[in-house]
Amino acid sequence: MPLLPAPPLSEPARPAAAPVAPFVAAAGLPAAEARRRLLEAGPNVLATAPRESALRMALRQFRSLTVLVLAGAAAVSAFSGDVAEAVAIGAVVLLNAAIGCGLEWQARASMDALHALDVPQARALRDGQPHQLPAADLVPGDVLLLEGGDVVAADADLLEAHQLQVNESALTGESLPVSKAPGPAAPGAPLAEQRQRVFKGTAVVDGNGRALVVATGMGTELGRITQLVQATGRPPTPLEGKLDVLARQLLLLTGGLTLGYGLLVWAQGQPLRQVLKTAIVLAVAAIPEGLSIVATLALAAGTLRMARHKVLVKRLPAVEALGSTGVIVTDKTGTLTQNRIEAHTVWLAEGCIEVRLQNDALNAVAGGAPGPLASPGFAHLQLLAALCNNATYHPADPSRTTGDPLEIALWQLAGATQNSAEAAPRRLAEQAFRSDTRLMGTVHQLAGGRCLVAVKGAAEAVLPHCRYQWTAAGAPQPLRDEDRAAWVARAEGLAARGLRTLAFASAEWPEHPGPDFVRELEWVGLVAFLDPPRLEVAPALAACRAAGIRVIVATGDHPATARTVAQQVGLLEDEEPDDVILGAELADLLRHPNGAGRRRLHHAQVFARMSPAQKLELIAYYQQCGQVVGMTGDGVNDAPALRRADIGIAMGLRGTQVAAEAADLVLQDDAFGSIVVAIAQGRVMLANIRTFLSYLISCNLSEVLIVTLVALLHPLVPLWPLQILFLNLLTDVFPALALALGQGHPDLMQRPPRSPKKPLLGFADWRRAGLYAAALTAGGAGAFAYARWGMGLPAAECNNVLFFGMALGQLLHVFNFAADRRALLRSEVTRNPYVWGALVLCGGAMLTIYLLPALRPVFGIVPLPPVALALVFGSGVLPVLLIQTVRWLRRTAAARRTVGKAS
Repeated sequence: MPLLPAPPLSEPARPAAAPVAPFVAAAGLPAAEARRRLLEAGPNVLATAPRESALRMALRQFRSLTVLVLAGAAAVSAFSGDVAEAVAIGAVVLLNAAIGCGLEWQARASMDALHALDVPQARALRDGQPHQLPAADLVPGDVLLLEGGDVVAADADLLEAHQLQVNESALTGESLPVSKAPGPAAPGAPLAEQRQRVFKGTAVVDGNGRALVVATGMGTELGRITQLVQATGRPPTPLEGKLDVLARQLLLLTGGLTLGYGLLVWAQGQPLRQVLKTAIVLAVAAIPEGLSIVATLALAAGTLRMARHKVLVKRLPAVEALGSTGVIVTDKTGTLTQNRIEAHTVWLAEGCIEVRLQNDALNAVAGGAPGPLASPGFAHLQLLAALCNNATYHPADPSRTTGDPLEIALWQLAGATQNSAEAAPRRLAEQAFRSDTRLMGTVHQLAGGRCLVAVKGAAEAVLPHCRYQWTAAGAPQPLRDEDRAAWVARAEGLAARGLRTLAFASAEWPEHPGPDFVRELEWVGLVAFLDPPRLEVAPALAACRAAGIRVIVATGDHPATARTVAQQVGLLEDEEPDDVILGAELADLLRHPNGAGRRRLHHAQVFARMSPAQKLELIAYYQQCGQVVGMTGDGVNDAPALRRADIGIAMGLRGTQVAAEAADLVLQDDAFGSIVVAIAQGRVMLANIRTFLSYLISCNLSEVLIVTLVALLHPLVPLWPLQILFLNLLTDVFPALALALGQGHPDLMQRPPRSPKKPLLGFADWRRAGLYAAALTAGGAGAFAYARWGMGLPAAECNNVLFFGMALGQLLHVFNFAADRRALLRSEVTRNPYVWGALVLCGGAMLTIYLLPALRPVFGIVPLPPVALALVFGSGVLPVLLIQTVRWLRRTAAARRTVGKAS
């Protein structure tokens, strides 16, 4: 299968580290040199795509084919002297444009309010002194000063680092902070493995250091992603394309009927003015002027319903794409997970314990039984986690919690607060964590002059200092070689599952052990950490499966971590060797697919170590396979894919501004379950759109047939263009809008997604609309013929019988669109309050133009005798009776066939 043309993926080469001149390393750039480089390199800002002006937004509303035909009809009306008709048709065009433009402008204003940003600052050395500078003034060669809490303002190579840890999740998808240190760059290393470099837009969570700026502005990794976003085209939504196809079909129908009628009456010798007037009526009748208005208002109503579920809609037509979504490509960090660190597994001598933090209460699962754990070993490890810890933890006020995320997670594991920490044994000494020792130790004062040593670090760094191990009985035992091998194997096994581990050991001395206190330790156990999955994700994924939607994880994180999270949320059941595809493998699988490779692509649900460009390729592949693709994400690295997908869904709380700007929907509560709500609303709206389209088209087809028949039977009694506009904009629009606001069938989320290849209305829909139109035509044309030749009414009264009969027939026609056709009086249509409101409103409007003398001349209304009013009522009820009778006969015949087969 040929793939879609690859999106523009020509990325600028990554900058190499600039040579460090002696004066730079010591004192930074001189101010004069910095000014010169700023002129050469430009400001350290990201280019933004120009925003569409209000004028262009307004003009875009007039690019519809139906609007162009209506504008032509208005021009012909003005040319032929029917100024009132021209003004009325023009007002319809302007009303539709105003509604669409206003809703788009409101969505833009909401996004502006949601993503207001402050101007970032940076600290750099200039002339040997630290300066607070606007980030835009940084240039290559500047020396950045980095500390915990800073946002890195440019791409820079480290000159020195002290326990420096950086949160790169927005760029790489790796949820755990990354330790950084100076060193040579590995050739071709992915972003997540470049430990010697810090990147623009990432956050320093701990430590400090100095770094040499090597790239600014659009030359940074963030700038490269920005270029991908700007170069990636946004595909049209299925609704936009299908409505365009429908408009073309209606235009062909209109053109054919108008041309055929014109040739026929021209051959009969009718005057040109009469031919033009009837042609205008035909054009107005064939085109459902209310289609764009109803579609826009229906989408707007859906967006309001989704807003109650914290879903912000930026593009109205994109909502309908949710109803056809068959594949959702989702990021992991911050989308499936909470983007924070928690202890997940504890290994002690007595076995493995899974821990869960719920509502600030620590629960453990050991031996299949959840609940508070009463274990001496676990209690001792909790004490060590609180003592060997430099973070400050305030669960009641998270804004005051500071420190390394792993140490904050240890406070949660300890079940302690800052008050309990103040009452803990006094700290006498500390050995800080260093990259060479890979451990941290503290000494604490106990009662009676005794001292407790608490140590944590990498398992392979702590084990050499241990001679004993803590046991379930509480008494230490010698640590044998086979025990050491077993603990190393456990640590490696946890790491293979994508978990970060810390080992704990302790020792108790009768007095202070001296400066070299990390010795003669008792091994206690291992703690493994993971970014926990969101609680609502698993049921939301189950709902997606029930709806026939395939969910795929595409993350820049480690494959083992991605696999573990996918298993936790129920996306993967069994671990297989090739159930995760790496980004480096994807290009080869796409460009040189074989049978096995294509099967892997079709069955894989987890893609790891994915770059932004590779996410684009993956989405393009599924689109080429005929799928409507949704993409969820929150990081800068997700923005190009969010824009390329048919429906981009960004996380609004923890997500980046870049992701929100590229998306079509923004989840203001970051809940994956809101996606399921949005998909359900998309399906309801798609079903409602198809329903009201069938209603509108059947009504308009009946108008075309009636106008043609009446013009041929009696050319001097045509319907007026204003009368047709009244029908199309009142008795059509409000019932159609009521159908569009329905709640939908309750089993919509138990059905597979509708294929995007299917048109909005298939052959069966057009056939049904034709039958409906025939019934409506029989009622209207029959009433006109009886009024003219059976009752001998004047031409004006015949016109009114036809006009009001058509209006009543179209109003009652709404009851023919119940999904359950066996229970007409108890269907979702009769339970829809908007339907009854539309009937009352349109009925009141009909009475108003009939009873109000000032409006009668405008619409050509004359008083009707009672017998004509009865004829109007009969012509309006007849179509419903015909359609319901045909349905009853079909059901009866089908039931008889079923009984016959059973017997």
